[in-house]
Amino acid sequence: MNGGVPALAASIERMLGVTRAQYRAQKDAESAFTLLRERAEGAGVFVLLIGNLGSHHSAIPVEAFRGFAIADRIAPFVVINDGDARAAWSFTLLHELAHLWVGATGVSGGGAPEMKIERFCNDVAAEFLLPREDVQAINVAGLELDVQIAVITEHAIRWRVSRQMVAYGLFKAGRISLEAWRALEAGIRERWTAERRREKDQLKGSSGPSYYVVRRHRLGHAMLEFARHYTDAGTLSPSKAAKVLGVKPRSVYPLLALAT
Repeated sequence: MNGGVPALAASIERMLGVTRAQYRAQKDAESAFTLLRERAEGAGVFVLLIGNLGSHHSAIPVEAFRGFAIADRIAPFVVINDGDARAAWSFTLLHELAHLWVGATGVSGGGAPEMKIERFCNDVAAEFLLPREDVQAINVAGLELDVQIAVITEHAIRWRVSRQMVAYGLFKAGRISLEAWRALEAGIRERWTAERRREKDQLKGSSGPSYYVVRRHRLGHAMLEFARHYTDAGTLSPSKAAKVLGVKPRSVYPLLALAT
């Protein structure tokens, strides 16, 4: 941390081999996240998408956690709450990578950052995704809340980040007050909840992706390759692989077959 935010952000950028321009050149926020995730996994970090304790009935709200990092030298892990907005996943990934860089295991909640290390990791992620100079040109002062959110949404889509991040960036840059930021946070959350409800309603009755496709996406390529390699070698039994992968033993081989 003594090296400062820019130095750590630059170190992560070198490890990932992805510049901000390359990140923003992806077709949407989810594709941009996939790029970061693949590069992080290629560097040896396991990146999982987990937002519940085994079923949708046990979903953990983002107010409890957005992500967490396990700063282990042998098997560093980043877990992202996939119940959060997809546009927010990249910020969480970079935030947790910053945790790994400073060797600090930790859980990142959904509220305002209070701890010094949480603020530091937030600043590192923002340095990569949305530096201060980008938001300096945005002026939403005096606009109605709906118009403010519309302006923020336009920039968020262009930069492949979440609306919450743009709003927070405006607050950090002194472009809006604390009260205005809190109002934006509440308004954006309300709209996101409504949007997600509509998406779920539209998906009702449709088949959607299979269980194994969804599970594979959540586990990530690095975890699947690890399990497949050691299962094929006989080092990892199907029952132990099932615990690692979070599935029933009978689902291990069908799941790993999809990963080939």
